[in-house]
Amino acid sequence: KPVSATEKKKKKVIYVIGTQLLGRVVCVSSGHSLCVCVPQDVRVYNEEVELEARDPQQDYMLYKDTCAALAKLMAEIQELKAGGAKSVEIEERRTQCSVHFITLKKLNRLAHMRLKKGRDQTHEAKQRVDVLHLQLQNLLYEVMHLQKEIGKCLEFRSQHEEIELVSEEEFFQEAPAEISRPHVTRDDQHQLTLARLDWELEQRKRLAEQYKMSLARKEKIQKAIEQKREYLSSLQPGLQNIMQASLPVQEYLAIPFEHMQKQAEVSRHLPPPLYVLLVQAGAYGQACDKNLSVSISGDVDEAKALSRPPEDSQDDESDSDAEEEQQNTKRRRATVGVQLDDKRKEMLRRHPLSLCVDLKCKDGSVLHLFFYYLMNLNILTVKTKVSTTTDLSGAVSAGSLLNSESLLNCLYASDHGKETPNPANRYQFDKVGITTFADYVSDLGHPYVWVQKLGGLQFSSDVCITLCNDFIFMLAIQFAIQMLSYNMLPSECQHLFPAKVVSGLMRWTMMSYQEFTELGFVQHVLKAGLVRETDLFFMAVVERGTARLLAAVVMNPRYPEVAPLFSFSLHWKEERSGRTDDNLRAMESEVNVFRSELQGPRPGLQLLTNQIQRLCVCLDVYLETESQVCDGSEGPKEFPREKMCLRTARGPSRLKPFKYNHPQGFFSHR
Repeated sequence: KPVSATEKKKKKVIYVIGTQLLGRVVCVSSGHSLCVCVPQDVRVYNEEVELEARDPQQDYMLYKDTCAALAKLMAEIQELKAGGAKSVEIEERRTQCSVHFITLKKLNRLAHMRLKKGRDQTHEAKQRVDVLHLQLQNLLYEVMHLQKEIGKCLEFRSQHEEIELVSEEEFFQEAPAEISRPHVTRDDQHQLTLARLDWELEQRKRLAEQYKMSLARKEKIQKAIEQKREYLSSLQPGLQNIMQASLPVQEYLAIPFEHMQKQAEVSRHLPPPLYVLLVQAGAYGQACDKNLSVSISGDVDEAKALSRPPEDSQDDESDSDAEEEQQNTKRRRATVGVQLDDKRKEMLRRHPLSLCVDLKCKDGSVLHLFFYYLMNLNILTVKTKVSTTTDLSGAVSAGSLLNSESLLNCLYASDHGKETPNPANRYQFDKVGITTFADYVSDLGHPYVWVQKLGGLQFSSDVCITLCNDFIFMLAIQFAIQMLSYNMLPSECQHLFPAKVVSGLMRWTMMSYQEFTELGFVQHVLKAGLVRETDLFFMAVVERGTARLLAAVVMNPRYPEVAPLFSFSLHWKEERSGRTDDNLRAMESEVNVFRSELQGPRPGLQLLTNQIQRLCVCLDVYLETESQVCDGSEGPKEFPREKMCLRTARGPSRLKPFKYNHPQGFFSHR
């Protein structure tokens, strides 16, 4: 029968369609069992199955249409109620509204079911992704593990790699065929390495056997050496007794073996110059002069300490220095004078060992020569002592002749032995304030040049002195130009010039040989062959008022031995030179020819300064007397007469008086 909506909520109703079939159904609300007829062909309604067949878009359109119809019915019901219509019409519309609500509920259920299904599908997909991600992580971990293992395998260093194997060529040449196996190893690097290791093992076994045999042979030899050493040790006392017994024989035969042996042992600690002197003197004594003997004296232990490497005693010296510093913390600091004295003593320090050469004469007199080596100065010195058979105290002349301080003086020309022949010592003396070595000759000995040659010391100072002199000469030229630029002259040369010189040096520049040859007023000098390309060339400009004198100067590198050569060109009213003006040629003679008057004290470094100053004086005389030669008037105001001249001109050439007479202060002709 028809079931209302309320009854549907209270009871579970099953709709069956088809052939009847006897069955039993249990009521949900009361729990009673009911006997019903169930059709054989049963079709059960399931919304989940229906959901799969429905289109979500069509359900959405149905939802919109249902909502629109429901809104329309609600509006009609409101209009009917407002119009007082019959309840039947209102009820019909309510029934239609209920159907629409059922449709909305169904759509709502379907939406929730779709949502749940979508969530389930999303969850299942997420689980699948998680499973795949976990599998990916596992694979990545396995890859990383395999990479680490591969890296370890690649970085693995076998012990055979540290073994220095023979080369492959040597291996194939020396190894037997059963080990080398060329047909296999030449194409397989691994088999080649294994074969080389096998060959290395065979060689090491063979060398180990040889080593054992060598050790056994070494032990036998050591035992034999020990036996012979014991035998030789037992011979030493007997040999010493024989040597002591043979001393009278050695003295009688003049063959001092023992003395020579001791001296040879001590000579190892001599400095090289003294050792050379010892060998040379000993050889000369044995070959040429039996009356010459050489001996070594001094402190051998101190000489050994000097020859010891500095590293061995560095720790001891540092310890002793530290102790001395602790002891001297309260002492007063040494003065500068005491420090210089200590430095002088250290610089003049002699080697602990020295040589004594004895020269015996026929009358029994002996000349003793004591040779010393100054370590820091690297020179040899000699002191003499004379032993005579007669007393010479009463013979004044003889005593003075045999004076030890002058006995060996001037064996060679100018060799007085007062100054050191080593040029480097001069700079060393300047550091410690030693003015001359002659003050220490009485204590240290004479550093004769022949003594240095006996010890193999050669000092060549000519080149150094020449270089120094050239440098000094260049400085002298520069100093001369600076003095002229300030109108200053050396005091020893001021008498050569008048007190007032108006003309002055305005410019001094250096030029090349090519520039010099292009000058027109120096061609006569070039033709005469007085100039070389190695000379130095300068251009001097001397001015007074509107007059301008150009002086081309040729400087020889041997200045002042070779005087500078001047050539003039005067620019005043017109250009003049020594080829066109006799007075300019006379000025060139005054500067170039009469150089002895301008040399000054030796070595004559003031020559260039005096030549340029004489050039300025001659230019003053030339300009002041030029108008007198022309018209006899007082001259132009530009060059007033300031120089006193006895005659302004002389001879057909009308030469001017360029010679200055001191102390009268007037100019005259030559």
